[in-house]
Amino acid sequence: MSAPLALTLGEPAGIGPDITLAAWHRRAELRLRPFYALADADFLMQRAERLHLPVRIEKVEPKAAAAAFANALPVVPLGMRVTAPPGRPDASSGPAAIASIQRAVADVMAGRAAALVTNPVAKSVLYRSGFPAPGHTEYLAQLAQQATGRPTRTAMMLWSAQLAVVPVTIHLPLRDVPGRLSCELIVDTARIVAGDLRTRFGIARPRLAIAALNPHAGEGGALGEEDLRVVAPAVERLRAEGVDARGPLAADVMFHAAARSTYDVALCMYHDQALIPIKTLAFADAVNVTLGLPFVRTSPDHGTAFDIAGTGRADPSSLVAALHLAARLGAGAPAAASGR
Repeated sequence: MSAPLALTLGEPAGIGPDITLAAWHRRAELRLRPFYALADADFLMQRAERLHLPVRIEKVEPKAAAAAFANALPVVPLGMRVTAPPGRPDASSGPAAIASIQRAVADVMAGRAAALVTNPVAKSVLYRSGFPAPGHTEYLAQLAQQATGRPTRTAMMLWSAQLAVVPVTIHLPLRDVPGRLSCELIVDTARIVAGDLRTRFGIARPRLAIAALNPHAGEGGALGEEDLRVVAPAVERLRAEGVDARGPLAADVMFHAAARSTYDVALCMYHDQALIPIKTLAFADAVNVTLGLPFVRTSPDHGTAFDIAGTGRADPSSLVAALHLAARLGAGAPAAASGR
């Protein structure tokens, strides 16, 4: 991998700065590939001092980041002052987070960075700054579409060495899931997943396990007809297209070790159906991977944690896992979908 990784600031009042500094401080022990942060260098230095971390910071352009990485945390300046104290977003938070994302996407699209790793953001803070998207991933898709002129459809995969999952519907009230779930949505999501598992993860014929929506896969309609009317036809369409898909499968028997060995990724019908098993198995080091983008993007699988920002209690494990996975995928090195 010739180019470094680009790491966004995220919400500056959260733990993103803390785990960035902690990861760089342990760079040799963790065998991290070079990365640079898109941030305010003075802000990061102040946070390092607060955390009592002996971190040297060097302002660089991306092309100089790899050479600087061994001796200093390379920082590409955003050209704005960041002032948010730990746990308390201020007027600088949203603009800095947005500017960091914009510059990082520009860098990775231009080849100045090999892949993009994003620190957690607070959507409520972004909205107050005129954020033009429903969420972080949607904004990345917008920026990718602006850069390429091509529509960008994405899917969210949570990856770990033990399990990889994709929620077909994401941040919806549970009562709204059956109405939003459709055969087309399942098929479109599965196509994105299968495509990226082939091209990014090097799996020639990805195995997709498709979870049922209802308990016991609906018991032939006795516990709900969605699995007969929506999920099963989606699986049939995928198999007709040559995708190795199985389902609808009863979700309560999909996640034990023997079952996990039979597939590369589980497509789940709603948020908690996917996230409960992976967070049970890999709470500290699961990685959020956005599939369908024209570049590699990974992220820690946690939020801003305002309550512990600036305390030194933030665990950088998920960011470290995100950096390792981004380095592998950005270098074109295959990675099995669930680490096998």
